Amino acid sequence: MKKITLTTLFTIPLVICAGGAIAQEELNALVWCDHTDPGFVEPFEQANNVKVNLKDYEGTGTALSLIEQSQPGDWDVFVVDGIDVPRVVEAGLLAPLPEDALPTADLFPEIVMPENHVIDGKTYAITEKFGYNTISYNSNTVDAADVADISVMWNEKYKDRIAIYDYYLPVMGLVAMSLGIDTADIQESDLPAMRDRLFEMKDVSRQVGEVVSSQTAIATGEVDILVGGGEWVTAGLTSELPHLDWVIPEQGAVRWSQSVGVFADSKKPDLALKFVQYILSPEGQARLATSSCYWAMPANSKAADHLTDQQKKALRWDDQAAYLANAQLYPAPDAELDAKMQDVWTEFLQH
Repeated sequence: MKKITLTTLFTIPLVICAGGAIAQEELNALVWCDHTDPGFVEPFEQANNVKVNLKDYEGTGTALSLIEQSQPGDWDVFVVDGIDVPRVVEAGLLAPLPEDALPTADLFPEIVMPENHVIDGKTYAITEKFGYNTISYNSNTVDAADVADISVMWNEKYKDRIAIYDYYLPVMGLVAMSLGIDTADIQESDLPAMRDRLFEMKDVSRQVGEVVSSQTAIATGEVDILVGGGEWVTAGLTSELPHLDWVIPEQGAVRWSQSVGVFADSKKPDLALKFVQYILSPEGQARLATSSCYWAMPANSKAADHLTDQQKKALRWDDQAAYLANAQLYPAPDAELDAKMQDVWTEFLQH
């Protein structure tokens, strides 16, 4: 997902970030947009006399297409959706990481996710940032008691004041949770009931849109609720729009995470690992967590020492234990079920 805060709602940042003019080396990284913030990447460039060329993308499929069009060795560092790490490892894209060079012990235990990152006893990636697809809302116009229950997604009280984030996995995950179905347990037999709930949601919504249009709608007051939102929508806007808030309903939320690894055919594996280590350092984590593109929780718990009290409050730092306990991972359907879920989503969009 590409996530963009108020400062960049209407303009996408350039994907190439220049380092010092006299940099001796270059590093190429395929990343999510939060890494393109100069405030994040420039300290590494200056400390290592290196230019980091950053290409941001939206969706793992897009990244794989870019890689396929590239020459071996063109890329050094890869930021990818945590649930897709096994997929890219199977494709031979990532090199094993030296475990003794990673701050795994400093990460929030729930997001280490060895089931995704460790394959055949080797670690190929590490979580760098995480957050939640849940409910964002305007606290001036929406009752907090209403958004505490996931049924607010189809509450007639807010008819035509709801926007829905156009990404089938997290939104269908939330729908499954509303039916008491764990995201990991979704089956084809659950789809009719999920379809009915989706249609109920569509009937009371004003729009279904991608990231920018959804964020614009809630930031400008066009809608009051964003289904699929979360801290990545509102945390960075706290100082500008303090009435925007987000909540994890009683039934829970869907947790997303992004992981980072080194390309197997990188020509600069040592420098690439050094960049990964910077990303995972407490200082790098604090900068990444509060990137101008979008805010979200850093994986390294020691980043707290480098965040202000206001930043930690916006990220709900002190609530993470409860949030992590009440969140489920994105659905990870096999190819057959995934195709059927996409069919339901397409029908929902056309409804």
